[in-house]
Amino acid sequence: MVQNPQNSHQRTGVTFAAELSFEDIHLYYGDVHTLKGISLKASPGEILCLLGPSGSGKTSLLRLAAGLEHQSSGRVLTNGREIASDTVFTPPERRSVGLMFQDFALFPHMTILDNVKFGLRKMSVADTNREALAAIRRVGLEHHLNSYPHVLSGGEQQRVALARALAPRPSVILMDEPFSGLDTRLKDSVRAETLAILRETRATAIVVTHDAEEAMRMGDRIALLDKGEIVQAGTAQEIYHAPRNLFVAGFFAELNLFSSVRRNGRADTPLGSFACERGAEGEPVTVAVRTVGVDVRPPDRSDMAAGIPGRIVSRRFLGVTESLVLAVPGADEVVRARIRADELPPGIRDVTIYVRPGDIMLFETENENA
Repeated sequence: MVQNPQNSHQRTGVTFAAELSFEDIHLYYGDVHTLKGISLKASPGEILCLLGPSGSGKTSLLRLAAGLEHQSSGRVLTNGREIASDTVFTPPERRSVGLMFQDFALFPHMTILDNVKFGLRKMSVADTNREALAAIRRVGLEHHLNSYPHVLSGGEQQRVALARALAPRPSVILMDEPFSGLDTRLKDSVRAETLAILRETRATAIVVTHDAEEAMRMGDRIALLDKGEIVQAGTAQEIYHAPRNLFVAGFFAELNLFSSVRRNGRADTPLGSFACERGAEGEPVTVAVRTVGVDVRPPDRSDMAAGIPGRIVSRRFLGVTESLVLAVPGADEVVRARIRADELPPGIRDVTIYVRPGDIMLFETENENA
């Protein structure tokens, strides 16, 4: 069971958090242009999440920050000082950076204490022991000092890796998919504990993830990458409520998509006619409706004019929510909805559908040949 760090863990010594900046970063692997002009800044004490699909360049950017690779052009700076450029390259051990790998990278032949001590250099034996013990206590594993990694659970191994990264009190913590190896039962609690410890240390943190919900749970800001470029950056609320394009909207929510045309400032869909400010008159637009914004209710004759008639094709209970597949007149494909569990009576087939305005988004339809 994961303990509450604020109740049971030793208070963590704070670090001098640094600002980490990327300026016009380009990275080539042979002829492959992996990073394409990335400019991004993590403020002191901020948790910045790098989000994106596999191959988007987020881990490559993290490796450049750690000094494990060198960019083809551009600059990496901490507090305005160059640590990597065309003429400068500061080695990893001199960057005051703590790195936590996806697979934890613990040494199987070393005890937990020795694994954490491995991250401490240029200290006396007494200082090394003291800092390692403090780091282990702050993650609640002092009872495993002399244990080996193989006897620990996945969540405990993750906390050892975090302790090792924090032990030198780095100015920046870099975390590459730190929770991907944990099962669903453990993930939420370990992630919450890690977030609490990061807040306590006040270190700047950059966290790589492919999970939008995880990025929203952890990040003060999120930078969404795709094909080596930053598509959009901002707070979770900013990106969710004002996605720049359909890719961004679809990364943060499951969508129903409808092809339409702007006519008289509106776009018609099987779920209704919506105000449209995108594109020119007569130009194609794509209407996106979040599945959580599709409200499904039993038919109400007094309010039928305000809704769209539909029929439930399938219904799947998911615990807190239910996933519905709906047939709607005029729709070429089924419409999907995510509603609170047990909102609808069992066995109901015919329903009335309403759409919440805040979950409707319109985008200019991209030219596939462009």
